[in-house]
Amino acid sequence: MAVVCALVALVALCLPLTTDTTSAQNTTATTQTARTAAAEDCEAPEKQTLSPSSADGDTIRAIKNREGEKRKLIVGVDQNSYRWGYRNPNSGKTAELEGFDIDLVHRIAEDILGDPDAVQFKAIPTDQRIPAIKDGRVDMVVRTMTINCDRIADVAFSAPYFKTGQQVLAPKSSPVKGYDDTLAGRRICTAAGSTAYSTLEADKEDGGLPASTDISTTVPNQLDCLVRLQLGEVDAVVTDGALAASQAAQDPTVQLKGDAFTAEYYGVAMKKDADDLVRRVNQILVDYRKDTANGWQASYDQWLSATLGKDAKKSEPPAPQYLRTS
Repeated sequence: MAVVCALVALVALCLPLTTDTTSAQNTTATTQTARTAAAEDCEAPEKQTLSPSSADGDTIRAIKNREGEKRKLIVGVDQNSYRWGYRNPNSGKTAELEGFDIDLVHRIAEDILGDPDAVQFKAIPTDQRIPAIKDGRVDMVVRTMTINCDRIADVAFSAPYFKTGQQVLAPKSSPVKGYDDTLAGRRICTAAGSTAYSTLEADKEDGGLPASTDISTTVPNQLDCLVRLQLGEVDAVVTDGALAASQAAQDPTVQLKGDAFTAEYYGVAMKKDADDLVRRVNQILVDYRKDTANGWQASYDQWLSATLGKDAKKSEPPAPQYLRTS
């Protein structure tokens, strides 16, 4: 009888655990199914993210359980994009990273680890953003990374935190007027693995770009395009307008030509299965945008208003929409 009771008690104790595990597995399966369907029928990639949550899951717990000096958020960033992620030589001996993206990283670290400086920054080139995430070299990438359909097949994105679009950057004296026929016979530079290059490639195939336009020049980092332009090795640069405006601020001999010809959104990129981290970042973004004193608007005013204008509305993304998983 005692043995029977013990078995009954054991079964009773095991049932809730089995139910919780099954529920978690079902939730994960539902999320993955929704993501797969979204990726296959991708029209608005910026809306294919998970709803906000402040709960800790396996990914966040693993970050918090790092010991000693390793207890930091590991983030892939840029160190050469003026006003976004760059080393300011006037900030002291260490030339710490500063900029709009860097502010967001500090905010995420503060929320997850309780310390805005609990960050290990890793400078990565444009074409290494996705490999760095997939290989586990970083927990996330905050590096003016556009959310697009190709990328959501490889990584998970947060809700958008910035709106921009592709634009042409060229010397002020150049006859190039924008993304039009004046690019015929011109050499254009883009960053390898960037949205700019994939857009140019597609438009050239579809006839949206003159056939004589040379798009063969690609570089690891976007700033390298500005150097190529300054050296006369290319005639124009195509990149996000937000980045191009910062480059124009660095070099008064170049300017934006024409209007943006795409509408794109930057997001924080993470591993595909890091659902808890994605949800946490989305909750942080909700709070960050509401914080008028030390949040999104304050960071825009400090870093971007000088190049993009005081009115931030054109750069602020719309209210986020989330992927339904139930």
